[in-house]
Amino acid sequence: MNRIEIKNVYMNYHTLSAETVALKDINFTVDGGEFVSIVGPSGCGKSTLLNIVSGLIEASSGDILVDGRVQEGYSDKIGYMFQKDQLFEWLTVLQNVSIGLKIKKMMNDDAKIKLEKLLKNYNLWEFKDHYPRQLSGGMRQRVALIRTLALDPEVLLLDEPFSALDYQTRLNVSDEIYEIIKNEGKTAIMVTHDISEAVSMSSRVIVLSKRPAVIKKIIKIEFDGENLTPLKCREHSKFRVYFNDIWKEMDYDDK
Repeated sequence: MNRIEIKNVYMNYHTLSAETVALKDINFTVDGGEFVSIVGPSGCGKSTLLNIVSGLIEASSGDILVDGRVQEGYSDKIGYMFQKDQLFEWLTVLQNVSIGLKIKKMMNDDAKIKLEKLLKNYNLWEFKDHYPRQLSGGMRQRVALIRTLALDPEVLLLDEPFSALDYQTRLNVSDEIYEIIKNEGKTAIMVTHDISEAVSMSSRVIVLSKRPAVIKKIIKIEFDGENLTPLKCREHSKFRVYFNDIWKEMDYDDK
């Protein structure tokens, strides 16, 4: 099912002199197989929210439910893809994608077969003995995603996964990463500052306000046509309508 529920989540930061409210009463649900993006102004708490969902940090109050069960701390059901690929430069591609399995003592014949299949399916098998420095930025991101998928999480969290790439590479890689996630049947939540990215990849876009962040609007994205890639969605007549709708919600200058 892979369903995520964020219920009444608050996040407060305390110092000796004051209390800062970062997130305020955040509520939304992500259904199994859905791809949802979170956008909002810089510093509003988008990455903080993702860290709470992952279990890396604990909310001040509220609950994260995975398939109806309250999550307490880190869960193996959730995989995290960070802004940087975090590949180990001294390890080969095959060694990099294997490292999580080895740490968790899950490396066996079945795991090796699965890794080989993933690398072959996404055009990386012939590069298995290459080092990260020998790969393009897009290939590095695919390796990072496959390393995460090797542990078979049900939900993927993506924190600005394409921010380190140039514009043209971003377009191509977003197509590749989207295809992998859909092919593997994963539920995904992505944080991004790029509205075009959010619209082209998501079934819904959640717009956060400035701090203290609340949900300003949840926009459902629907394009006519079947199996449209993110790149094709950018060419669709509805794309500009969705982009402008989100842009207006994120225009905070007069608020």
